This record gives sequence, structure tokens and C-alpha cells, in this order.
Amino acid sequence: MAVDYAVIAVYLAGMLAMGWWGMRRARSKSEFLVAGRRLGPAMYSGTMAAIVLGGASTIGGVGLGYQYGLSGAWMVFTIGLGLLALSVFFSARIARLKVYTVSEMLDLRYGGRAGVISGLVMWAYTLMLAVTSTIAYATIFDVLFDMNRTVAIVLGGSIVVAYSTLGGMWSITLTDMVQFVVKTIGVLLLLLPIAVVRAGGFAEMKAELPTEYFDPLGIGGETIFTYVLIYTFGMLIGQDIWQRVFTARGDRTAKWGGTVAGTYCLVYALAGAVIGTAAKVLYPNLASADDAFATIVKDELPVGVRGLVLAAALAAVMSTSSGALIACATVANNDIWSRLRGMVRPAGETEHDEVKGNRVFILLMGVAVIVTAIALNNVVEALTVAYNLLVGGLLVPILGGLLWKRGTVQGALASVAVGGVAVIVLMATHGILANEPVYYGLLASLAAYLAVSLATPPTAPAVLAAWRARLAGQEAPDTVSTPVPAPQ
Repeated sequence: MAVDYAVIAVYLAGMLAMGWWGMRRARSKSEFLVAGRRLGPAMYSGTMAAIVLGGASTIGGVGLGYQYGLSGAWMVFTIGLGLLALSVFFSARIARLKVYTVSEMLDLRYGGRAGVISGLVMWAYTLMLAVTSTIAYATIFDVLFDMNRTVAIVLGGSIVVAYSTLGGMWSITLTDMVQFVVKTIGVLLLLLPIAVVRAGGFAEMKAELPTEYFDPLGIGGETIFTYVLIYTFGMLIGQDIWQRVFTARGDRTAKWGGTVAGTYCLVYALAGAVIGTAAKVLYPNLASADDAFATIVKDELPVGVRGLVLAAALAAVMSTSSGALIACATVANNDIWSRLRGMVRPAGETEHDEVKGNRVFILLMGVAVIVTAIALNNVVEALTVAYNLLVGGLLVPILGGLLWKRGTVQGALASVAVGGVAVIVLMATHGILANEPVYYGLLASLAAYLAVSLATPPTAPAVLAAWRARLAGQEAPDTVSTPVPAPQ
């Protein structure tokens, strides 16, 4: 294991070095939060693929393959579909807005007043997303070092908090590119073919397993539909995803770079399911499906390769964790704290001061994430809570604002409040993992949005004119103010 330990140690040291290097580039708010909006196609595609393919997509995707066979790919597959839809239909317009958060977009579209409540829902989502990724460190470090769960969470979480605090989005982008390469090599090029060969090839796998393991719809139509609602639509509206869209240097980069990343996700989904299916042949009686990834890596891979594949799993967790962390901190600082204090940036305040403020919030949110991760045990429940709140509370007002000009700020606020409360109540009464919270929460949110928007006066023409100008990539008219000025 000494070689494997060395591989992991070099990888972790490299992450910290990237954070230190990124600190030298993050000199302004724009550089710190959205990498100066200057990422080209290659870096944009890599960082986008890295953030959406986290521990749930890697360890969880293999686990679903172990449990259901090839149809276990559907969870990650719907993530890829969501990223493709976002990239093809919405990313160019989103990038042209030149904002920092989803709530700022809602303020632009509806004329203000939607920011705090939508920010609270988005903050809860990004916090829980970061927590789920941080919990996953315990699984990986347990395989590597037989480490105590709390110590593993603190170690992994501290490394992510350190490089994210140092360089912001630049550090995260650089580390994501490394993580993307490591995941590609470790999971797609090494673990996938080795797992299939060790299982005796596809012919042997088909002979050993029931036929439903090779049924594309074997996981069940209702489960697939729920995945689409939660993950495909979640990809369209999450702050962690939008913040990466904001980093694109132009419309074409956002559209085509995201399309490449989405296609990569589809391949990754199938790879995880195949690896899990192979693990079922090799280890038919594992206590938990989520143990499949760690077991096949530990027992079937040679020294050195094992370290690289475990580094790939660590990379998957870290990329999602860091992306969710900076999104959580950005929302907490820009959409909640600044608005609640009612402060406008003083004339003498510099961009460097804003960078320091955002660094403080990343550090604070990082500590909150680590503490929450230590207190929670169930990754699936935490992730379900995050996506239920996101989709049930924010999907309708965000897509409504992009697609329906009759939507009003009152309708948006009602949609967020009604959808969010409905999701919380239904999770309490039906259970966190039930399908009803997201189904009925989304319907309640849509009904409230339509009814209240039609019952209230249309959005002011000046607000809509400013909105259309920003969508076109033009400067907003001076008659309409926004809470956070767009960078020049």
C-alpha cells in the first residue's frame, strides 16, 4: 500500500499547491467568484464535468450498477441530460447576464425583492450538497487508511476549504482540471476495463446475472421519472452549476463546452453501471451496494493503479465539494448577508476588500459544512433534501422568468414560499426519500406562480426592458438598479 499512499499524498499536496497558485490570480471579485469570466472551451468543459460528477456519481453510480445492473446508470445519466439541456437552451443567455448568483438573476427579471427568500432556499441546497460530498471522504479514507470517520471528514474537508479559500474559483478551476484528468484515467481507462476483465467479460456477466440486470429500464419507470425531476431539472437551476456557466468567456464556450461536458457525463454514467455490474459478479453478497466501488478497487487492482483509482474517487468528491462550497459562500454573502444588512458598497471600498469578505464566508461555510457532515450519517437523505428544496422551491420561478414574460415578482415569491413549504411538510409526513414531496411540491409551486402572477399587475416595462438588454449582453439601463453591479 506504500505506493498507493504516495499517489494519494502527491495528489493532495497538488491540490493545496493549486490553491496557492490560484490565490495569485484572484485579485478582484470577478476573478475570485467566477474566474474573471475568462474560461475557454477546454477548461470550461473539464471544470463543468468535474463539478457535476461527484462522489454520488462515482461511488453511488457504481452502487446502483451493483444493485440494478445497467439501468443503474439512470441517476448519472439524468445529470448528463440536465447539463445538456442547460448548455443547449439556456447557458448562453445565463452567461450574458453577467451576475454572480441565481438570486441576482431573479432580481433582474422581476425587479428586485425576490433575492433574500430565493437566496435562503439556494443556500440550504448548496450547504446540503457540500455536506453530502464531505461525508463521502469518510468512505474513501477508511479504505485508504482505516481512518476514524470524524478524522476523515475533517482532513478531507479542511483541504477543500483551504484551497477554495485561498484562490476562490481560480483555485477550484485548476484543481477541477486535475480532478477531471484523474477521474478519466482512473475510472474510465483503468477501473472499467479491469473490472470487466476480472468478471470474465460481458458474456460471463450475462451468464452469471439475472436478465433484468441488462434491461435498460430495470430500475423502474417511476424511479427514472423521479431522477429526471430531481437531477435533470436540478442541473438547470443550481447555483453551483450556474456559477460555472458564469465563468465562460463567451456564448459559444458556454454552449458547446457544456455540451461536451454533458456528453462526458453520459459516458461516465454507463461506465459506473458496468463497473457495478461486474462487481456483482465478483462479490454477489456485499452487505451494502455502496461498498461495491471500494471493494473492487481494494481487491482487484494492482498496487499503484489502486492508488490512482482511489485518487479518482477522491477527485470526484473534492470537485463537487469545492464547487458547492464556493456556491454556498457566494449565496450567503451576496444574497443573504449583504441584503439583510441593507448595505451598499461604500465608494472607497476596493475589490480587494470584496475578495477578503468572500474568503471569510468560504471559511465560515466550510466550517459549517464540516460540522454538519460529522453530525449526519445518511448521504442519500441529505442529497434528497437538497434537491427537493431546490426543485420544489426554485425551478418554477427561475424557468418561468426565462420563458414567460407575464410572470411577476409576487408570483415568484409565492411560488418559492408555497413550493418550499409544501416540500418540507411532505418530507415530514411522507418521509425524506418519498417521491411525493418533489411531485406535489413542484405542482404547488407552479399553481402559485401562475395564479398569483395572473392576479397581479404585469412586471413594469422598464424592468423587462432592462432584463431583455442584459439577456442580449448589453448594459442595463440606469433607471433600473440591481443589488450587485455587474463587473465591467
